[in-house]
Amino acid sequence: MSGDDGEKTTTLYEAIGGDPAVRALTRRFYELMDSLPEAARCRAVHPPDLSGSEEKLYEYLTGWLGGPPLYTEKRGHPMLRRRHFAAPIGPAERDEWLLCFTRALEETVASEGLRRIILEPVTRLAHHMQNQEQTP
Repeated sequence: MSGDDGEKTTTLYEAIGGDPAVRALTRRFYELMDSLPEAARCRAVHPPDLSGSEEKLYEYLTGWLGGPPLYTEKRGHPMLRRRHFAAPIGPAERDEWLLCFTRALEETVASEGLRRIILEPVTRLAHHMQNQEQTP
């Protein structure tokens, strides 16, 4: 991709390592969610088999980070809050999700600067997804 001045611009997707990096991030995220005792409430709002959730997050993050728009091509507009409204997401579930995402990001993305750039909007999104005032 080139900017208006002709210089090549790099997406976050490219900067973190493209498809293998997004796959590693989403795989590690769900491994952590499935194994950390401190993520039990977040895990409980997910289906027993996490493979479908992992694939959806992989598709979403791929496009969100500037890679191919896999999620929208397969599933349409993300409408994330609406799609998650059936899951009771209180402060504990939100924070546990962020714990897993932060750890997975730290383990799979070497650059602290890139992790910061990614984590700030992801944290805002996690707060936006909360649909309960208290943990159910």
